[in-house]
Amino acid sequence: MAAMRDSRAKTYILAGQPVEPPRAAPGLHLVATPIGNLRDITIRALETLAAADVIACEDTRITRRLLDHYGISTPLTPYHEHNAAAARPKLLARLAANETIALVSDAGTPLISDPGFKLVRDAREAGHPVVAAPGPSAALAALTSSGLPTDRFFFEGFLPAKAGQRKTRIAELSHIAATLIFYESGPRIAQALAALAEGLGQRQAAVCRELTKLHEEVRRGDLTALAQQYAEGAESRGEFTVVVEPPSSDSEQLGADEVDAMLRRALQQGSVKDAVSDVAAATGRPRREIYQRALELGEDRDGAAE
Repeated sequence: MAAMRDSRAKTYILAGQPVEPPRAAPGLHLVATPIGNLRDITIRALETLAAADVIACEDTRITRRLLDHYGISTPLTPYHEHNAAAARPKLLARLAANETIALVSDAGTPLISDPGFKLVRDAREAGHPVVAAPGPSAALAALTSSGLPTDRFFFEGFLPAKAGQRKTRIAELSHIAATLIFYESGPRIAQALAALAEGLGQRQAAVCRELTKLHEEVRRGDLTALAQQYAEGAESRGEFTVVVEPPSSDSEQLGADEVDAMLRRALQQGSVKDAVSDVAAATGRPRREIYQRALELGEDRDGAAE
């Protein structure tokens, strides 16, 4: 194994010139890679990828494009959710043999909505060094460009695919006093935004598509308006990150009695559906919660009339 490592030219190309990286320390190195623009990579990441004995990656085809761009010839081995149970012991054995392993995801920072947690856990438990080489992250890129509060944020990742589970999860998230960050795919973005609008009310949000890529796009507005745009055919190709503002301090301070008073007034002026929509939008509380309370108030009113 040592002879094979010595025979490989450990270099990378920077500004058209071959560069020999410093020797990489044995252990597991978590290397962040670009989320789109291949220039968004650190010198340290290039050095680690070039000097490693092997690179564990989700899709060898995607990572190979990055390595070819920078003239890196380090061998690749697949490590993803479907083969992790079989691949993990082999990687741990290589760590035990004092090798240097770089772990990357298809894009961004490893372990953020990507496999790798169990490998890191087992490597640490076995006493192997685990080193992070930080860099690009779609979640942070979207947060900082959204124009929404950044002092406290909650990363949710992907919402459940099933409508019922998605609605339940959004209701759980609705009370978190922090900016919310979601990942979403193109085919699901319209449904996800509609569910967020229904569950969170008319909070301000940013929908970030294809960040750092040629067709990068950021749409800003309230959730209802954004959901409408994608329902009407806004471009849905690519990868999405959705950032949603925290619940307003005013809505958090509203007590149950105040919400009930708002709901009673709204019910006097229109239908249950319209009243629920108006109060949910005004308070930022989930539509399901307001609807249930509207039914209870209706029962109370009917009981009093009898």
